[in-house]
Amino acid sequence: MSRPLDINTRKHEEANQASWEACKGALSGAFKWGVASAMLGGLGYAVSPIYRGLTIQFKVYIQMSGMVLGGMLEADHRIREYEKTMRRRRRIAADQARWKQFEETYGKEEDDE
Repeated sequence: MSRPLDINTRKHEEANQASWEACKGALSGAFKWGVASAMLGGLGYAVSPIYRGLTIQFKVYIQMSGMVLGGMLEADHRIREYEKTMRRRRRIAADQARWKQFEETYGKEEDDE
């Protein structure tokens, strides 16, 4: 026998889905920004004697900083998009419930032709 979903279960599922969406955003953002950071690092190595003179630890720090920044930005973007989608779904469900209640109260509109 399945029990109906209570509000806590639904909120827990939404939080789980939101966290997964943020994780996917963080991974894709870290990858994209990591690639861009590596390309800029390669360009810096080829062009700049200052960049070539930096220690390997600092170069790794610069690379990781770009990846962390990209991960944070993309995770934030994805979580905001997920929130917008969930608000839209809730609004549609509420509108459908109001319309169903209206139809039950006043009856369905039928064309008299």
